[in-house]
Amino acid sequence: QVQLVESGGGLVQAGGSLRLSCAASGRNFNSYTMGWFRQAPGKDREFVAVISSFRDGTNYADSVKGRFTISRDNAKNTVYLQMDSLKPEDTAVYFCAARIGRVTYMTPSNYDSWGQGTQVTVSS
Repeated sequence: QVQLVESGGGLVQAGGSLRLSCAASGRNFNSYTMGWFRQAPGKDREFVAVISSFRDGTNYADSVKGRFTISRDNAKNTVYLQMDSLKPEDTAVYFCAARIGRVTYMTPSNYDSWGQGTQVTVSS
């Protein structure tokens, strides 16, 4: 397993941007598929975006497609989530997650390692 630490959350006005980072410790980061999920108060954790271990596959939730971009820098053991045109409904705690392999799973139960989360609040 890898240890994951998210950063970059904060308070932003609607229409603004934030970039989240997730730093991974441990070996063989480039062997892990990395996902971003979010959880709003009183709601289940939901899929946001995923990038495969070899960067040859990405997938996005319909609600963020065209606004969010996931990327990774394997040399820095870091995955990013660029969030543009933010909306109040994007307010949530954002988590990154990791699992070995290339499959771009979109279900939280498929992931083995999780970060502690970072709060994103979008004001209207």
